[in-house]
Amino acid sequence: MEEEPRHIAFEIKTLNQMIRKAIMNLSIKSGMEQMTVMHARILRYLYKNRERDVFQKDLEAEFQINSSTVTSILKLMEKKGYIRRVSVEWDARLKKLVLTETAGEMQSKCFQDFIRIQGILEKEITQGIPAEELEIFRRVLSKMKDNLGRRGSEDGDAPPPCCCGNPADIQLKMREE
Repeated sequence: MEEEPRHIAFEIKTLNQMIRKAIMNLSIKSGMEQMTVMHARILRYLYKNRERDVFQKDLEAEFQINSSTVTSILKLMEKKGYIRRVSVEWDARLKKLVLTETAGEMQSKCFQDFIRIQGILEKEITQGIPAEELEIFRRVLSKMKDNLGRRGSEDGDAPPPCCCGNPADIQLKMREE
């Protein structure tokens, strides 16, 4: 029997989950379990852009995540005391994101810890893979992101139509057919 083709998007999703789990495990071992990777990335972004007003839409664009996800993340970050939402003078409905003093101090240490963890993980996942193959992999990933970016701009960033439910279930259905 011929082996079914492995769908690239599913393989990337699986790899992403494995990487997230590895990062979380390394974070816990380092005593950083109180902060998620996304919280640390957002803190770093806010710190690097502290000289300008940063809004929720900026985070959505920077991290390629949807509005409801960013809203949930920001609510939790606000509850934990990492950020404040402050009205701007020209529109009281518009809230800029501001680091708290505590978060400003934390972000530097967290960023250094995440850089260290990222280095450990990078060595682990690229072990035994020649530099030439890694460069090809990076170029292919870049092209895939460009392709998806073009699709998003062509259809107004609408999600792909899906009536089948969970992507993992779709993968199973495709293998069965």
